[in-house]
Amino acid sequence: MTRKAEPAKTRRRSLTEPGRVVRPRRPRRPARAGDDGEAAPYHHGALRDALLKAAETVLERDGLAGLTLRAVAREAGVSHAAPAHHFGDLTGLVSELAAIGFRRFNATMEAAGNSAATPIDKALARARAYVAYAQANPGMYGLMFRTERLDYTRPSLREAAEASFAGLAGAVGADRQEQISDRTLSLDHAAVIARAWSLVHGYTMLLLDGRLADILRRLPAGTNAEILLEAMLKTTVTRPEP
Repeated sequence: MTRKAEPAKTRRRSLTEPGRVVRPRRPRRPARAGDDGEAAPYHHGALRDALLKAAETVLERDGLAGLTLRAVAREAGVSHAAPAHHFGDLTGLVSELAAIGFRRFNATMEAAGNSAATPIDKALARARAYVAYAQANPGMYGLMFRTERLDYTRPSLREAAEASFAGLAGAVGADRQEQISDRTLSLDHAAVIARAWSLVHGYTMLLLDGRLADILRRLPAGTNAEILLEAMLKTTVTRPEP
């Protein structure tokens, strides 16, 4: 007995029927910062800290020229509006970032000074730590001294920068075995501080820019940049007063 065929409109193909191709549903692509027409997530845990961390990453990787609000948002994986919401503008962002740099720098200098016993050893330790910090964080170090890009009316930056100068004045005073106030300076004290800072900062910039390579290659074998720095300090900053 021949079975009648089902009307076409009532036939349903099983999902497991041979010949049927089942295509899984494609998951929605998560939104990413910078995609046109798609808003990136605006909030996630500790967003302000995440933005500052992203800003530091961009700064060290792409330099100050590449540090923009959009670049920071893209690095953090958030909406391009998030940095402006937390810092106002790029000046606000880089100022807060520089404050972080100064606080780390200050801690590094303090630890270096505490690691030595005599005034000359303290001065040498601080100088070595100064240069090492700049070498490890060239982007941050450069930003800290780009005054024209920073807003020193922001309390965090002003306090961190003043603490840095106070540490320098205290270190120079300890080397001279006298008290130096970081608030009101005599001309003599100002000259000593400026001399010490100019020496180490200038040396650091020459080293970072590769400008000391010609001097170093002319020195005896085994003489490196640190040995040269110590020789400079021993013949200038730490030279006994006549």
